[in-house]
Amino acid sequence: MPPRIAIVGGGGGVGSSLAFNLLLREQAYEIGLVDGHSGMARSHEMDLQQVIAAGASGSITVVGADAIAEADLVVVTAAAPLTANRSRMVYQHDNARILESVTAALKPAATVVVVTNPVDPLCTWLQREHELDRRRVIGYTINDSLRLRTAVGEALGVDSRSVEAWVIGEHGDACVPLLDRIRVDGAPITLSAEQQRAVTDFVRTWYVRHVALDSSRSSTWTSGHMLARMVETLVAPPAAELWAASVVLEGEYGIDGVALTVPVTLGDGGVAEIHEWPLTDAEGAGMQAGAGVVRDALTAVDLV
Repeated sequence: MPPRIAIVGGGGGVGSSLAFNLLLREQAYEIGLVDGHSGMARSHEMDLQQVIAAGASGSITVVGADAIAEADLVVVTAAAPLTANRSRMVYQHDNARILESVTAALKPAATVVVVTNPVDPLCTWLQREHELDRRRVIGYTINDSLRLRTAVGEALGVDSRSVEAWVIGEHGDACVPLLDRIRVDGAPITLSAEQQRAVTDFVRTWYVRHVALDSSRSSTWTSGHMLARMVETLVAPPAAELWAASVVLEGEYGIDGVALTVPVTLGDGGVAEIHEWPLTDAEGAGMQAGAGVVRDALTAVDLV
C-alpha cells in the first residue's frame, strides 16, 4: 500500500505544490488534501487528476480532517493569509489557532512536518501540547540554507548547485549562517568580509523583500519541491543525506525545550540523528539568541 500523506492546507499554494511534486516522484503516494476552503482544494484535485492521467504516480483526493488520524505522515501548510510585514511572528496567534484545530486528530505516534510559520514556536508548542516524540515533529526550514547557497553562488560567480552551505538557528532574523562551513564542489572556501556581509544580508532580508512585493504568496515552488524530497526521505530507511530542519532540542547545542533549525538526517518516519557541529563563539551566541526569540514568542501568546 502506498504511503498515506495528509496535506493540511492542501488548497493553498505550498500544499498544492507539494501534492504536484509528490505525484511526480517515482514512489507512489496516496495523497489527501485537507482544507477548510474545499472549493480550492477540489479545484486542485480536479486539475491534478489529469496529471495522473498524463502518467504521474499515486492518487489524490480531497479528504476530511478525520483522515489525519489515518495518515502515515501529516504535512501542515495551513496558515493565515500572507500580508506585507517584517516578521513571520505576526502570524503566530492566528496560525497557532489553526494548528490547534487541525491537529486534534493526531495519533500519539504521528509524524508531522510543520511548514506553517513561525515554525520554531509552533513546533515547540505542538510537541509539548500533544506530547509527541520530538523526532517526529519536524519544522520545514531548508529554504534558508538554499537562499544562502543562492547568495554564495552569486557572490562567487559559480553555479549555486555546486555550493554547500547551511543556516541553523531561528527561522527568522536570528538565523545563524555557518559561513565557515561553505564548500564549492566539495572544496572549502573562505568569503571576504564584504562577501560575508552580502550573503548574510541576502538571507536575513529575503523574507522582507519577498513579502514587500505584496504577491500574497509564499515560496511555493521551492517549498513544494523540497517538501516532496523530505517526504520521500522520511518514509524510507535513514539515509546519509543531510537536512536542515527545526527540531525540539534536549541539550543539543546547549539548548533545551525549544525548536531550532539544526543539521539532521531523516528516515523511518522522523529525525534519525541530530548532528552537533562545532560552532564559533559568535555562532553559539546566535543559537542562544534564537532560542530566546522562540521562548519570548511562546510566552507572548500563552503557548507555554
